[in-house]
Parts: sequence; structure tokens; C-alpha cells
Amino acid sequence: MSVAHPLLTLANVESAYGPIKALRGVSLEVHAGQIVTVLGSNGAGKSTILKTISGILDPRRGTVTFKGQSIGAKDPAQIVRLGLSHVPEGREVFPLLSVYDNLLMGAYTRTDRDAVARDMEQVFHYFPILKERANQDAGLLSGGQQQMLAISRALMAQPELILLDEPSLGLSPKLTKEIFEIVVRINRERGTTILLVEQNVRNALQMCQRGCIIEHGQLLKTGRGEELLRDPDVQRSYMGL
Repeated sequence: MSVAHPLLTLANVESAYGPIKALRGVSLEVHAGQIVTVLGSNGAGKSTILKTISGILDPRRGTVTFKGQSIGAKDPAQIVRLGLSHVPEGREVFPLLSVYDNLLMGAYTRTDRDAVARDMEQVFHYFPILKERANQDAGLLSGGQQQMLAISRALMAQPELILLDEPSLGLSPKLTKEIFEIVVRINRERGTTILLVEQNVRNALQMCQRGCIIEHGQLLKTGRGEELLRDPDVQRSYMGL
């Protein structure tokens, strides 16, 4: 019986901002079709993990492997072409471009126009408000609508893996619930693998197959989402129980 290889592997990864070491020997695996959540306090290194994977930050040590290929030395555009999209913290939509043009920017590596048009319609199916606002400047959207646009722009690249950084940041509980429900639908309906960084611990652990706790740049523990929800240390440190 063959064992499926992980879609993404980090092995003993160290990353730094100048002299400040942000990741200290982080190792984790993400298998195809999973939702995996990375949890931790502010400054723990959560966003640094995603930036290191997507090529924004080069690892000082260790290896990052995606689909069996080392990507630690590749630039972000090459990594996108391999099938990996990054939705950054703060959304970072292009405010002076229309919603429609923001979505086209997500498909900039693609030449299959008919398929791009089909994917655009699927995005509008997930987020109907974006179709209504297609010709509006993205900078005029609400925070929740900009988050929907950022996720949709990532989908337009046809990724196998989406890195999703703090999608609930600054959103109401109602909008957070809506965004998380769509993320689960994308995972189930498209088979898109999700690596999620999130401070909304309860919601994140309820939706994921595996969770990872990181503090001070080191992985403290990993486990199934439901296991970590019941873990007294997690409840005390991250859920206020």
C-alpha cells in the first residue's frame, strides 16, 4: 500500500528579518485536500511561515518542498505558476482597479481565456456581491468585500494550495462566519488545499483537519482540529477558558 506524499513540506525551516530570527526550525506537512490551521499569538511567526512558503521571504536554513519540488530559492511568480496562491494579511487589493480587473490580475499567468471566464463565473457564484460590484473600484469596497475579492483573486490562478493569512481580521462575527463557510466550500467543491493562519482559534479549529500551534518561531504542538479544541493548554492560552 503506497503512502501519499505531502503536497507541501517544511523541514527545519529558519527565516529571519535581518538579525531577528522569526522561524526556528519549523517542520510541518500539508496533504492534498486538507485545511490546516496555524495558530499563535501576535509575533509568533505565523505570517512568516506563509511568506517563506510563497517566496516573499527566503529561508535561511531548511527546505520548503511543494509537489515534490524544492521552492525555497524560487521567486513568487514561479511559485504561483506551480499552483500556489497567497492571500496576504490586510487583503492588499489594487484599490484603483475595478473588481473585475483585480480578478484578471489573479489570472495573469494564464492564457486559457475561456477557462478564465468560467473561473470568473465560479468566483461570482461564491461571492455574488463581487458580480454586482464588478465595475466598481476595489478601494471602495467594504473590508469584508475586499477580503472576498482577495480570496477570489487567488482562486483565479487555479491554485492547488491557497495560503490564507488572517481572513477574519477586522471583520464582524457575521462576516467572519460567512468567509469561513465559503473557504470550507472552496475546499470541498474544488478540492483546493488551504493553509490558514488565523487568530479566531475556535472557528479555525472547527473547520480544519489539522492544527499547529506556533510560539516564538517554534512549533509547540500539532494535532487534529477537534483534539486541539479540547486541549486544556490551547483552551487556556488561546480561547480564554
